[in-house]
Amino acid sequence: MSPPSLDLSKTYTYSDMILSSRNTPRISLRRAASYKDNAPLSSTSSRFSFNHLIVSPPPSPGLPALVPRHGKPVPTHTPRRCLRGLIWLLGVLVILYYGVSRIQMDRPIRAVGWATNAGEEYEMVGESEVPDFPTPVVVTDKRGRAKWTVSIPPDHEFPLKPEQYVDMCSQNMEVAMHVADLHSHSHREHAAHYGYYHVDPNFMDVAEAEAHGLLPGPKSKTNMKEDELVGEMTGGQMIESDVCEKSMTFVLETADAGLGKTLMMLWMSYGLAQKEGREFFIDDSRWYACSLLHSSIANGRRAYGKFTNFFQPPPMPQCRPPPRHEMLPCPHSARHLVVSAATASHTFGGAFNEVYEDARKMEVYRQKPMFDFARTGYEKLFALADADSVYVNQRIEELHDRTKLLNSETANGMLVGVHIRHGDRHPYEFQYRDSYVPLDRYAARARSLLNDTLNQAGNGNNLAEIVIASDDPDVYESDEFSHAARAQEHIKLASKKHLDSETPNLGTRKFVDETVGWEGGFFAGMFWSLGKPSSVPATAVELKDTTLPPTEEAVRLRELLGRAYLMDLAVLGKSSDRIVCTVSSMGCKLLAVMMGWDEAVVKGSWVNIDGDFEWRGVSW
Repeated sequence: MSPPSLDLSKTYTYSDMILSSRNTPRISLRRAASYKDNAPLSSTSSRFSFNHLIVSPPPSPGLPALVPRHGKPVPTHTPRRCLRGLIWLLGVLVILYYGVSRIQMDRPIRAVGWATNAGEEYEMVGESEVPDFPTPVVVTDKRGRAKWTVSIPPDHEFPLKPEQYVDMCSQNMEVAMHVADLHSHSHREHAAHYGYYHVDPNFMDVAEAEAHGLLPGPKSKTNMKEDELVGEMTGGQMIESDVCEKSMTFVLETADAGLGKTLMMLWMSYGLAQKEGREFFIDDSRWYACSLLHSSIANGRRAYGKFTNFFQPPPMPQCRPPPRHEMLPCPHSARHLVVSAATASHTFGGAFNEVYEDARKMEVYRQKPMFDFARTGYEKLFALADADSVYVNQRIEELHDRTKLLNSETANGMLVGVHIRHGDRHPYEFQYRDSYVPLDRYAARARSLLNDTLNQAGNGNNLAEIVIASDDPDVYESDEFSHAARAQEHIKLASKKHLDSETPNLGTRKFVDETVGWEGGFFAGMFWSLGKPSSVPATAVELKDTTLPPTEEAVRLRELLGRAYLMDLAVLGKSSDRIVCTVSSMGCKLLAVMMGWDEAVVKGSWVNIDGDFEWRGVSW
């Protein structure tokens, strides 16, 4: 029995009657093609395609709704429509960005701020002109990008005061972080410290900033008077030479009355400059005869005198030093650096140790790169002035003659140098940190070295000599070292007891001044009081504004003291086969450098009796 058939004509007529009453156009119904009609004839037919995989079957046939739907149809968000909207959005943003950038490029180039010190905080202050005092400044380039540099007025005094160098390095760090935040458009956490050779991409060197018109140019330098640097060429040769590409200038100025720390920093700075390919200069214009408290009224008088009063000039570079306002204490990536005792923590601080300490070695051998820096500086810079150099050479020859055999010109004995530091420098060793290492320990160690060496040589006829140098005159008269030879006798320090024994009895003449000796060793307070006018009471309290400038006599006495110290070091360092000293003294460390690494450390000729501490360079 066949299934009932569907009469489509009747259905069409019924629907047409209802739709026509609502003025709806006529809809013709056609038989839809079967989904199977598009199927391939076979799997290997040439008509085979993948259409059947992507073409979905048509919806089931149905009749139009009798009642129209109310409301708007739900939009369909296709991926193509979303992508089109995203492209339009990006296009609008790009147009806005270039529009804003163009507006910023049309603005004039000007300095936009500098840092002012207010305690420990720094505030950016917007101005249209560079300040008339040394400070880091923030500038903008032609594209509106923030950069920072350091502005020092070309006519400003050089060198700056030590506290100004310290503040400048602190301000540079703050400004560098501020500019980095400007580029990131937000405040972010910065590294505690960067590597020693970190280059800030936002820093602009002074010469580069001047070339771009961001700082005053060469016209402002025409009337600037610059003092001559040690190592600077003079005359026509200087005018014809070019400015050095990179340089380092060491400033001889320190609050420390002692000469040893300054000498070690000077040597290490020279070695570091050679390592970095920088030309080296020395400024001694502010080597004042006063401490930091006295620097404001020193009237140009110096602590130890000119550098050339003690040493011969250093090697002359074949170029000119840069203008003084281009010399910066930091960042270290600056083309022209200034190094002084005030900035030792920046130049020879933790970042310096991280780079140059040999992490593959143990103990003192980690310090060899720093030792080499100091050794390089010693070889080039420690050439005493003519008169002192002649005496030192004669003294060394005289001491060597004492240890020569009478019947032999080649077989020599042994010289053991002993360096004893008292005064305001105390040992590292705990039990002696409030006093000094006993003299019998020095003497016992010196005799032990003599006996060991002579016994190993197997020649009892060898002669031995102990040579001593100390800042305490009483050491020379002690039972332990009364038989020892002085390192040098050209300039002697004497205690009051020794002076009284040599002063004739003048009876009761009251107008004779009381004898004042060099008691107990080197003390900073005693050094600064040398040569003071007798009209100032000894108990007077000196303030910053009332401190009297040093007299010519004070400068002369301090120069003598410095020359005596240097000659002691020269004789001990160049003549001794062994040296006994305390590493807590900077002079002891200098003597190790003068002996050399192989002799002092590898062979053990440099002997420390102040605990188990080892050689170390600059202590900042």
